Amino acid sequence: MLGGTFQHNVDAKNRFFVPAKMRDDLGTTFIVAKSFRDPCLKVYSLSGWDAYLELIRHQNRNLSERAMRFLNESMTQAEPDAQGRIVLPQALIDYAGIEKSALIIGCGDYAEIWNEETYRKQSESVDLAAMIAELEALGL
Repeated sequence: MLGGTFQHNVDAKNRFFVPAKMRDDLGTTFIVAKSFRDPCLKVYSLSGWDAYLELIRHQNRNLSERAMRFLNESMTQAEPDAQGRIVLPQALIDYAGIEKSALIIGCGDYAEIWNEETYRKQSESVDLAAMIAELEALGL
């Protein structure tokens, strides 16, 4: 179970530290790809990535092909080095607007990597009362 929020810097070689507990949950090789909904990166274990893509594959062909292209054009299979760092491709850094400081946030079965300032602004704009109402309407 991926959880917690951790702040780390991206160095000049685009290396980013992934906490040991997250690496344990993600495995020795994992996927980093663009998010559809937010200007951030999603981090999946290999099996989690396959499960996510499987859902997309079962949509209509036009949507499936566009989604697969969007996700796979700049995704990377990350393998942490001995210090726990992964190299993020420049296209992914640009997409998420990461400059120096970034957050990695555990979200259960995946993690997200955000530009720290973008995440703080997004987090401040969350309407908790509206979210609670939506969840309660679903019986949660």
